[in-house]
Amino acid sequence: MKSALPLFALLLSGALHAAGPATVDEALAQAKKAHQPVLIDFSAPWCYSCYFMATHVLNGKEWDALHRQAVIAEIDADSPDGNAWMKKLTVKALPAYVVLDENGAELGRILAEQPREKFYPNVEKILAGASTLDDLKRKAAAGSSDAIAGVLGSYQARGEGKSGLDWYAGLPPKVRADAAKDKTIALWRDRLELARADKAEDKPATVKAAQRVLAGDIGCDRPYVLDQLLEASEKLPKAQRRAALAPQKAPLDELLAKQVFVAAPACADQRSSVIAAADLDAALGDKAAETAVLDHAIDDTRTRLGEDLKKDRNAADNLRVYLMRAKRDGELDALYPKLIAAYPDDYVYPYRYGKSLLDRDQPAQALPLLEQAAEKAYGVNRLGVATLRVKALKALHRQADADQVAADALEQNGQWFPEQVAKLKEALKS
Repeated sequence: MKSALPLFALLLSGALHAAGPATVDEALAQAKKAHQPVLIDFSAPWCYSCYFMATHVLNGKEWDALHRQAVIAEIDADSPDGNAWMKKLTVKALPAYVVLDENGAELGRILAEQPREKFYPNVEKILAGASTLDDLKRKAAAGSSDAIAGVLGSYQARGEGKSGLDWYAGLPPKVRADAAKDKTIALWRDRLELARADKAEDKPATVKAAQRVLAGDIGCDRPYVLDQLLEASEKLPKAQRRAALAPQKAPLDELLAKQVFVAAPACADQRSSVIAAADLDAALGDKAAETAVLDHAIDDTRTRLGEDLKKDRNAADNLRVYLMRAKRDGELDALYPKLIAAYPDDYVYPYRYGKSLLDRDQPAQALPLLEQAAEKAYGVNRLGVATLRVKALKALHRQADADQVAADALEQNGQWFPEQVAKLKEALKS
């Protein structure tokens, strides 16, 4: 659901886009009639990157043209339909843009924040290719390097490292021998090995694979891979971990200087780059550098926003996270009421402020905010809000009220979200 989106003009006459399909199945039915592909835009009210895309990318003449080329389905990931389709399509994070043909076969996907200069060419490439994964596999088996890279990239986008590597191993020997000379294919294989090792929780293999990937030209994906290296190396001996992490500082600093903290960023996801840099500095024991990158991000964001938090919700939410990561709690407490006032139509900021207070052992102050959030929560986020309300009520020794909150939430949405139900029940028992 994108309640904050503006209306988009469809034609020069000023006609508006018709309301899009409410579910993926409706979109597929519409696509079959029109013989068009479907672009599924998965988003959620808590997704800061989704607000960047809505404000900076999903508008203008290119967006208008895309509505004429494909059926656009804006799907709320927190709804039962959205949650089910995310699992079906193995979508792990938001925002995600998945293109299906009229029969529901995937043509391609785009993940995470993208500047419009990258997003639309990538969509056009998917639409122009119009090859399903099965088509690409046939071309790959015949020796097409581009098709091999496309298939490997598709597996990597789903996080299916082992399946992708197994598929590659099954290619004809001569095709593999030729493909082994291709640097792009080699990088995709390293990324699949990273995905395989990470999923298997094989920390040594994850460290080695992440180092190989980070040695390549991975552009704006660098912070995401660095996060994997940081997590996998956490229990290494101090000197060994430092040896693994120290070479990553210079390329990440260069990314920040040349592609993030610039007037027209090539890497749209500023937050991931900043937090990865702060985490890297912390792991290397450089407190001054950790503080400096967070201060830079805070000052830069405040300068761009001025006093208007409504100017850019993505930037406003980044400011919240930077203050939280820097542990500037006083400034964070002053910011939260302003965020709630600026964005009153959803549950997100009362929920986050309530959680922040609850994490700091202030259940009495947290509870009214969580109750405010509950009035606007729905789907899976209704269960998440209920879980925090239960924790606050139990901390205040109000067990009967906690039982009622849990019962109400389970009755309304419990049948669709088993993982969140388990968390709610655990909070009730603990």
